[in-house]
Amino acid sequence: MFIRLMAAAAGAGAIFVSVGALANDSGALEEIVVTAQRREESAQNVGIAMSVLSGQSLAAKSISYVNDLQNAVPSLQVEPAFGSSQPQFRLRGVGFIDYTSNNTSPVGVSLDGVAFALPIQTQGQLFDIDRVEVLRGPQGTLYGRNTTGGEINFISNRPTADPHAGFSLEYGSHNEVNAEGFVSGSIADGLTARLAVATEQGGAWQRNRVTGQSLGDKDKVAVRGQLQWDPAEAVDFRLGVHWAQDKSDEQGLYLLQPYTTPNGLQTIPADTSRYATGWALNPTFAKLIGISANSKPGLDDSNNGVDLTANIDFGGAKLTSITAYNKLIRREYADWDATQFDDSDEYLNSDLDVFSQELRLAGNHGPFGWVTGVFYSNEDLRENFYSDLTDRLGGITVTTYEQVANSVGVFAQGDYQFTDTLKATLGVREDHESRELIGLNTAFLPGAPSLTGGALGGSITSNLPSGKAELDYKPVSSTLIYGSISRGVKSGGFTAHNTLTAPAADPFEPERLTAFEIGVKSDLTRTLRVDTSVFYYRYRDQQILGKVFDDASQSFIGRFVNANSRISGGEMDLEWQPLAGISISQYAGFAEGYYTSKLLNAPLNPAQPPVDYNGQPESFPKWSYGGDVSYSWNVGAFSVTAESNYSFHDTYSQFFLLGSNDFTIPKYWLANANLTLAPASGAPWTVTLWGRNIFDKSYDLTRNFFLPTSEVAAAGEPTTVGIRLTYKY
Repeated sequence: MFIRLMAAAAGAGAIFVSVGALANDSGALEEIVVTAQRREESAQNVGIAMSVLSGQSLAAKSISYVNDLQNAVPSLQVEPAFGSSQPQFRLRGVGFIDYTSNNTSPVGVSLDGVAFALPIQTQGQLFDIDRVEVLRGPQGTLYGRNTTGGEINFISNRPTADPHAGFSLEYGSHNEVNAEGFVSGSIADGLTARLAVATEQGGAWQRNRVTGQSLGDKDKVAVRGQLQWDPAEAVDFRLGVHWAQDKSDEQGLYLLQPYTTPNGLQTIPADTSRYATGWALNPTFAKLIGISANSKPGLDDSNNGVDLTANIDFGGAKLTSITAYNKLIRREYADWDATQFDDSDEYLNSDLDVFSQELRLAGNHGPFGWVTGVFYSNEDLRENFYSDLTDRLGGITVTTYEQVANSVGVFAQGDYQFTDTLKATLGVREDHESRELIGLNTAFLPGAPSLTGGALGGSITSNLPSGKAELDYKPVSSTLIYGSISRGVKSGGFTAHNTLTAPAADPFEPERLTAFEIGVKSDLTRTLRVDTSVFYYRYRDQQILGKVFDDASQSFIGRFVNANSRISGGEMDLEWQPLAGISISQYAGFAEGYYTSKLLNAPLNPAQPPVDYNGQPESFPKWSYGGDVSYSWNVGAFSVTAESNYSFHDTYSQFFLLGSNDFTIPKYWLANANLTLAPASGAPWTVTLWGRNIFDKSYDLTRNFFLPTSEVAAAGEPTTVGIRLTYKY
């Protein structure tokens, strides 16, 4: 497999560049400093497979929210469930597919050291970002939320003592307007502040196939404020406050197959245009959920929070405290049948409160470095999930529940530098978690108050050990060879879907992943950097969304079950600056997995035979590939930079175990381009002409069904072009 990966990367024949990793004045590649192990160090000295993108690189690649990272990072996929604000992350094939809000992700996401408890918290705007670090593989020791897949860390720009300010204004296709600005500086002696704001407006590119009405306008506003107080040389505090509001239109879906009404009198053909969609609100449903009957599918979300980071340096050790509170309010109306009929119209009403506290103590004593700490989290989710199934099943259902989770983790990691060339790292962690489901009930309106015979509930308590052992060898100062064995865990949970049968709400067990990894990070020359890694995963009790038949409703329902599997693969990252003004990067990733379970899905009906999936391949893309190229030159008093970037996404089927090809997403390539003009003198303004999906590739982000009568897909955006003006001082 490793030979296949290297041969494909070397034989691709294309040259690509990273504007975020340009060489410094001496012509050498810049050192990239990361905090992947809770301390600042060079990325080339960290024995973890990772991708690091600067804020400048995020802008060049048109990455405006976390889902876009799949176009710039190997082995990463992010699917919006039914095109909604519920993302489904997958890294190296490790993922979790769920359209409801209550379960954690195997790929953790954090901002400034504060972990997001649930995936729905991750969909805000990315703005005023210094860098993002994507760590591949289980991060089972140092992170507040244990993960089996990996970690995505966003680090925002910090307050500065010197005054700085800037803005970016962008106009593009479909009247899309994006703006961002910041101001930073000193308020008093030892006290600095930074305020950043961002907004996205317009951009509707879809049309209702019946009425011609547009869909897809953005309406987002976000604010982040930071205060940095340094009362003494060894003591500092940083207070962060954020507020975000999203009233954007929902992503529309299109029909993969013809849709026929229940009476058989009308059929809507499958959409030949991926940018066609459909919706219409039942007035009864609109009144029930409290929105206008003329409303488009859309969001009314807010995401607010505050966090306080304190550092006290005792000389031999440094104490860090991170205290955070976040509140998310989600109101989302979506049409998952993509028609004007009331087949699968959905409304999600979610309220989430999360409090977390982390304490870390870290130090270095000669060749020995260490960090230890404790993490606590409390999350309370209250959700109502409404489904208008009037035309198909004769009514409206509402599923209500509350979920409360408490987690305590204790961790320690140490590394010892035996010689200048050999270092060993050992880390351990123990997480204790209790998760309780309260009052899960599905009612049919009008009609019986409950389809389950009463509210359901349950609890699951887990003790989850994890850890890591790593050996690093540096034969020369510019090359690191590392090997590691690590264990990651992900908590169990509940299937909080429209629930018709009590066993469907039984908890599923935590999953455990043991990872074996070998990697090489090498600066082969001052201008050429190559990082490679190969891995093998043993997956136990992997959490899988199964499709099982329920006798009570005489229909298929989704329920999570546990399975075993194995996954193997690898990645390669390359950065090169062969000549002055030319900068190149490319990446390649490969992963494949197979189930090893004798019994994956146990049907709810005991009379139905179990299904044996042992040896069947897992459903995720095998190959990912991409990169970019940039060339800068002077024209008179100006500097011109031409940059292009691209990504390849391999084919896969979301529901291949059903024996249907309808949900297979074909492979596709995407390409973007930028042309930037700036003063050669280094004056602080730039003007950029940009194009996204410049070859107008038709592709799908996801394919799915809510009821089997409507097979739908969420299409990716068509070609868009625009202009961006940036000014900073």
